[in-house]
Amino acid sequence: MNKEVYARRRAELVNQVGSDDIVIVPTSPERARNGDVIYQFRPDSDFHYLCGFSEPDAVLVISPGRIQGEVVLFCREKDAFREMWDGRRVGLQGAIDDYGVDDAFPFEDMNEILPSMMEEKAKVFTTVGRYPDFDSQLLAWMNQIKLDASRGKHAPYEFVDLNHILHEQRLFKRPDEIARMRKAGRMSAAGHQRAMEVCRPNLYEYQVQAEMECEFRKAGSHYNAYPSIVAGGQNACILHYVENDCLLKNGDLLLIDAGAEYECYAADISRTFPVNGKFSPEQRALYDIVLEAQDAAFQKCGPGHTWNEPHDAAVEKISQGLLDEGLLSGTLEQILETSSYTKFYMHRTGHWLGMDVHDVGDYQVEDAWRELEPGMVFTVEPGIYVNPSSGVDEKWHNIGIRVEDNVLVTRTGFENLTAAAPKTVEEIESVMAA
Repeated sequence: MNKEVYARRRAELVNQVGSDDIVIVPTSPERARNGDVIYQFRPDSDFHYLCGFSEPDAVLVISPGRIQGEVVLFCREKDAFREMWDGRRVGLQGAIDDYGVDDAFPFEDMNEILPSMMEEKAKVFTTVGRYPDFDSQLLAWMNQIKLDASRGKHAPYEFVDLNHILHEQRLFKRPDEIARMRKAGRMSAAGHQRAMEVCRPNLYEYQVQAEMECEFRKAGSHYNAYPSIVAGGQNACILHYVENDCLLKNGDLLLIDAGAEYECYAADISRTFPVNGKFSPEQRALYDIVLEAQDAAFQKCGPGHTWNEPHDAAVEKISQGLLDEGLLSGTLEQILETSSYTKFYMHRTGHWLGMDVHDVGDYQVEDAWRELEPGMVFTVEPGIYVNPSSGVDEKWHNIGIRVEDNVLVTRTGFENLTAAAPKTVEEIESVMAA
């Protein structure tokens, strides 16, 4: 962990905050799964972005101009007994030494210390609405300060949602972030290739999933970026199918949408391939359309293009392809004008990617699609989904295809961070034959 990286991020944020303001960012709370079992903990992305601290029960405070030091972390103390049961803790001195904060206080003492830090501040910048219990605590502290007004202290005048300024900052990935995303992309691509290698008829979806996610873990990913979609046959036409419990049938396609997370940075890959290792003519026809749509979108992914241009390019290719194959009728202009293509392609072509799989950042600025700039990372994921209810020839039924890669905008164009995952028909059939 590079303390200087997090210090620079905090300094960039402080430049946008007034000298009389205070920034308060809690991490995620632990959540009960059932009984006394809790879900595996993952820190809040905004919190982790600013300090890199990975334990629960922690709050980061940035108070510009504080004499004793601007950056304060409330966290758990060292506790030999609890560490014997639950694992090691960084502790207060470790937070200072290892994470570069100026001061650290016990999490349990926050009620006594933080209200006094809020006194005389004009604004409190925080993640408004994300953690209602913490919002309530902030309001209680503010009311406590108001009740003590006779001491000559005033409470903050305003709570400000931190998201706008911090999420704009997070939208532009720095070299250390890009390195993590490249690694997440490589380990995810290896998992997708493993899925192709082991796939065959009469396996269950979850068996292929297990092989793929084993590759994620072996490469150093502690958890997935999101629940894996492993959808065979008609399940591939359910966009967010996650049951992953059906038998894979000879002649069907398998759509996998899955990505590993590495050091809190996500990959997000979709690949579609035949369960038996060979595309049928109909499957290949639609698959080629999706590949052409992705290629067309890629051509619009460099600087100077706007966010919506890759989507528009993909829609046009898909519409023309479906028209050529007889799944749509009319003219291309009519299809685009009436959006009749949405019967088969109903989602957007991409989303921001970073610490969250659907990452932060505005897609429009002043009601206009924003321009793509170096450092932005997003997905490019066209697809075609043919449900039996679509009214087309049954030879097309239950073909669900999505091809998704992760794109970094560079100064001269773009970089595909997930290109290592086999994608062409020839590549896929070769991997599966081997």
